[in-house]
Amino acid sequence: MSAELRTKALARGARRSSLLFYRVARAFLRRVVNPYLRLRSENTDVLDLPGATVLAPVHRSNLDSALLATQSSRRIRALGKESLFTTPGVAWVCAALGAIPVRRGEADRDALKAAKSLLDAGETMIVFPEGGRQQGSDVAELFDGAAWLAARTGARVIPVGIAGTGAAMPEGAKWIHRSTVAIVPGDPMDPPVGPEGKRASRADLQAFTAELATQLQKAQDRAEALAAE
Repeated sequence: MSAELRTKALARGARRSSLLFYRVARAFLRRVVNPYLRLRSENTDVLDLPGATVLAPVHRSNLDSALLATQSSRRIRALGKESLFTTPGVAWVCAALGAIPVRRGEADRDALKAAKSLLDAGETMIVFPEGGRQQGSDVAELFDGAAWLAARTGARVIPVGIAGTGAAMPEGAKWIHRSTVAIVPGDPMDPPVGPEGKRASRADLQAFTAELATQLQKAQDRAEALAAE
């Protein structure tokens, strides 16, 4: 079922009406939600670089993807749980906002295949390298998904620190609590490659992921500091 839902979501998302809806939603967040959260940011110009891009942010809240999308003029895509795409109205909204369905709790292969199709088309894709939501300012152990996607598609990878969203909308919260949020992208990282330009090996992916963890922690430390200023 995921493949069928994914095909429909991609088709819906490609429509002009969907892109218009995305822009309206992004404008609302910029004008209403960002000021409410006293959102601060630095180095966000890197989010507008053309071509396939994997955004690798920390994950502290359901707000992370939405607020990150307000920092770029590009449309940012993300993965969403399959159940959101089984109701027509909700499915249209999710697809228009750039999401594509994957089965939750299944092997990462399904999610990576969906993300790869978008990156192959030159889009920007959010991949949370920590997996699920975490707490605190320390970056958790990372999965190799961002490295794998970058190696297979040639996409750049941008680590993104996000501070304050955990307090603004913690897990289980139904409303956004006013607090200060900061978003700080790090410098873009070239995709991993093997010796002499060969396909990256498992060891190459692991080395890339280790460096991504270092750069993501730097971006997160700066975001925490910016939020506290």
